[in-house]
Amino acid sequence: MNAPSSRILSMDVLRGVGVMGILWMNITIFALPQPAYFNPAVSGSLSAGDIAFWAVGFLFFDGKMRGLFALLFGASMLLLIDREEMTGRDGRRAQIVRAGWLFAFGLAHYLLLWWGDILMTYAIAGLVALGFVRREPLSLVKWAFLFFLLHFLLCAAFIISLYGWSHAAAAHGAAADIRDGFAQFTAPYADPRNSAVQAEIATYRSGFGTILRHHLAGYPGQWLWTFLFTALESLGFMLLGMAMLKAGFLTGRWKAEQYWRTARHCFLIGLPPMAALALWVILSRFAVLTALGSMLAWSFPFRIPLTVGWAALILWLLSSRGRSRVAAVTAAAGRMAFSNYLGTSLAMTAIFYGWGLGLFGHVRPATLFLFILGGWAVMLVWSSLWLKRFVSGPLEWLWRSLASGKMQKIRRNI
Repeated sequence: MNAPSSRILSMDVLRGVGVMGILWMNITIFALPQPAYFNPAVSGSLSAGDIAFWAVGFLFFDGKMRGLFALLFGASMLLLIDREEMTGRDGRRAQIVRAGWLFAFGLAHYLLLWWGDILMTYAIAGLVALGFVRREPLSLVKWAFLFFLLHFLLCAAFIISLYGWSHAAAAHGAAADIRDGFAQFTAPYADPRNSAVQAEIATYRSGFGTILRHHLAGYPGQWLWTFLFTALESLGFMLLGMAMLKAGFLTGRWKAEQYWRTARHCFLIGLPPMAALALWVILSRFAVLTALGSMLAWSFPFRIPLTVGWAALILWLLSSRGRSRVAAVTAAAGRMAFSNYLGTSLAMTAIFYGWGLGLFGHVRPATLFLFILGGWAVMLVWSSLWLKRFVSGPLEWLWRSLASGKMQKIRRNI
């Protein structure tokens, strides 16, 4: 994280939007069985509001907020390295140490709170991204799109293999193990009464010890699957963020009209095909392969322009309207994005898991919007109040202190 005196308002505002937006998608798997992320019908019969909640998330938030986070992570790496080297220290070494501590935070997050952690992936992808920090913007963009292509091919190959498996299972005379294997794989994504879905509900309505043992048993296998389907994408966005920082995009140096044109073009490229995919999934009644394919693979090429479009739209608003109260409180949430990300996991697991209020599996998808609004309100209010007395968020301070090997200042001089 940057020192307080070197904050870049545009990047803090983007972080604030990102940490709030990512809650929209994460809330589903905080509150409902994992397959509900792809098929909300796993939570029961769907209302129009439930479908609308899924559609808005799919169109505007799924993958875009994670991409925005990765953009900013890559850009922040460059800022950290430059700042360290300006003081005569080894910037690369500093980033390696920070990545090590970030992985440790992520591991604790995964085991103690929530299995959907992204920090470990960022730590590893960030180490790979170190090899690209000296490249020019155009080279960074080319490498980013190479990693995007590899990510898409990996996801597409996985989905195509599932289609092949489904055809083999449906073929006349197919072996019983093929039919049973495919049915076992798809059942949790289609039937709320499935034993795996019911077992997950029972686990997360249990106490802390049961959930911890479940996470320990699932690690590293479950995390490796998450890493497999997010690492190349994250690395690509990190490199793209580096290029956008070097080009002045993320620092707000472009003119308002340039940001507006970029946002308009990106949304025009990305939204129509995303809307078509959403309609396809809904009309299929969330058929397993249709939903999985659309969310994992077929939507990915359009998530790239939409991620950039989100960044451009926010920076257009910031550059055209200048500093405002809304920008200030959003920037405060962004300055504390690390604390807000992990704090959100703590708050939401306390609400939904059995060691807290035990609401897991009890709340309808459309109703989750109320929890999102509550989470956003808490982030904005507590971040602004905290930063009136302290120079950084509590976990930002801890991360910086551990990485530097010495206690950092946290209280403001009032």
